[in-house]
Amino acid sequence: MLGDERKAYLLAILRDTGRVVAKDVSRDLQLSEDTIRRDLRELAKDGRLKRVHGGAVPVASANAPFAHRTTLASPEKIAIGKRAARMVEPGQVVFVDGGTTALQLARHLPSNLEATIITHSPNVAMELLVHERLAIEIVGGRLFRHSIVTSGAATIAWLDRYRPDICFLGATGLHPAEGITTGDSEEAEVKRAVIARSGAAIILASSEKLGAVSSFEIAQWPDIDGLVVSAAAFEKARNLFSHQQCELHVAAAG
Repeated sequence: MLGDERKAYLLAILRDTGRVVAKDVSRDLQLSEDTIRRDLRELAKDGRLKRVHGGAVPVASANAPFAHRTTLASPEKIAIGKRAARMVEPGQVVFVDGGTTALQLARHLPSNLEATIITHSPNVAMELLVHERLAIEIVGGRLFRHSIVTSGAATIAWLDRYRPDICFLGATGLHPAEGITTGDSEEAEVKRAVIARSGAAIILASSEKLGAVSSFEIAQWPDIDGLVVSAAAFEKARNLFSHQQCELHVAAAG
């Protein structure tokens, strides 16, 4: 089997099963594991997959710049934002992450809602200005331009003041074995700090993130209470995560 044929075979396995195990492919093709690992390295260099211990998993497409990510699955993100907004109850203290889906959550909160919203996203804070009954707490720190949020040691120190009832977080990858991940180490630290201080943690999970993996771990599944997914992605989410102890909240179709 030629190199290009092997790579196509590896990508087909990844597409069909969500994971490549180098040892298994080596056995099936009767090739050395070094050959398979070399193919995986080359595919990873081309951005076609992400290498992990023993093989590879899908690479997260949501690591693109913020302006580009606003075009990814936009109707789906609107639906997820609407569903998450309905989960916010009057009187709660709520942390809302940055990112395009979290922006939709902020946009669809009831206009008469009385609650406290904590965010490290200037975009989310600006979106909330029209909600006159909301108290808005902005978390300071260094601006991370990729996601338009604050991050770093100052942000984590600032977060220690809060104990949210619930937090709504984004991620760039959700994988049944590799957990919840993102593409920046400091952003991962901030999200981890928020989860540790919140009564419940909900992940806003658009379809391109399901089964994907980024470089930095946010949390493992026991730390997560629920996922908000679109109706179109529900079956995929259920197949991937039904064995995890977190609830699937399904957004309305359309």
